[in-house]
Amino acid sequence: MQIYKTEKGAVIAHEGHCYLKAIDDWDVFINRVGLYGNLLTDIATLPKTADIPQNVLAPIGSQEVWASGVTYFRSKQARMEESKKAGGGSFYDLVYDADRPELFFKATPRRTVGQLGTVRIRKDSHWNVPEPELTLFLSVSGTIEGYTVGNDMSSRSIEGENPLYLPQAKTYDGCAALGPCIYVPERPIAATTSIKMVIRRNGSTVFEGETTLAQMKRNPADLARYLFRECSFPQGCFLMTGTGIVPPDDFSLNIGDEVDITIDHIGTLTNTVG
Repeated sequence: MQIYKTEKGAVIAHEGHCYLKAIDDWDVFINRVGLYGNLLTDIATLPKTADIPQNVLAPIGSQEVWASGVTYFRSKQARMEESKKAGGGSFYDLVYDADRPELFFKATPRRTVGQLGTVRIRKDSHWNVPEPELTLFLSVSGTIEGYTVGNDMSSRSIEGENPLYLPQAKTYDGCAALGPCIYVPERPIAATTSIKMVIRRNGSTVFEGETTLAQMKRNPADLARYLFRECSFPQGCFLMTGTGIVPPDDFSLNIGDEVDITIDHIGTLTNTVG
């Protein structure tokens, strides 16, 4: 089941049908433990609509967006390489093998764009990449209620200069994208789920990569438990789970590039770089 946020409320897609639901408060609508069952109850009395809308909003209300790092082996390699000149390369090796994951604050709703929105690269960074990530929607109780596609925009030159600069490398206006919907399955998403990214420049593909959730060392439920240890989220939150697709070191985004991130069952999140 997928839920799409629109200006008029929500469209719920399930088993080949779409249902239109008026929403007074998006936060209340999605922040329900047992969301899948609640949505089944919702659609039992809802009118069917023609199709999934073309113009959808980022599926976020007032929630914070958090992120995880070094959850895939490929990400560990990339972080060690970018930070080794600053003497921080071994930090990421230690994080990869530690029980405690790397968790950090990523974005406010105002700094997050949705489908077809413009993500940004920092003017003071010369090495910038998108990071395609399965993103969890977590309820106020910390339960995983749904999944969406996330783009964790990153300034590798800033993070590589010193690992302590991570907040500046990760958090700025237009630093995150979520969408196109929240996928709400009856059971947890499968490890065989594929994640793909394609970057186009002037109509030509300049990078593409693919991985699966099976390549992830960290368990999404464990990431959620660590996040909720000492943090509360009255309206729930979104948690990006790290990336296993990293462009080569000689690649950097340009203004005008188009980034497509596709995750099985959820769809494709498309953004332009500005």
